[in-house]
Amino acid sequence: MKYLLLSYTPAAAWDAATADTPSEEALAAFAAYQEFERELIATGEFVGSEGLGHPAVSATVRRTADGVVATDGPFAELKEVLASFAVIDVAGRERAVEIVSRIVEALGEPIEIRPIMGEDFTA
Repeated sequence: MKYLLLSYTPAAAWDAATADTPSEEALAAFAAYQEFERELIATGEFVGSEGLGHPAVSATVRRTADGVVATDGPFAELKEVLASFAVIDVAGRERAVEIVSRIVEALGEPIEIRPIMGEDFTA
């Protein structure tokens, strides 16, 4: 079963002006994550992952009474922002929680686990 892992970071810790210059702490956390990613590749459980751009350079498209409108940037005061995602393909929820627990322990930030509604979706 495939799961989408949504990694969040405190909005206050991710300044748009310095988003392109990671701290030493961020670089160390990323190195730890990359090592764990290599383990998942070796077990065949890793599908892919990507970091996301800062919310200040994002856009949201929504339907309004006046038609479809695209708006730049964040809309609300955020305490946490979606920073990255990964997709894993594992035997079930228990294994997904096991994997994510190790990532959260290494990185210290929360990760949301969502089943992907594909052919094998049974939840």
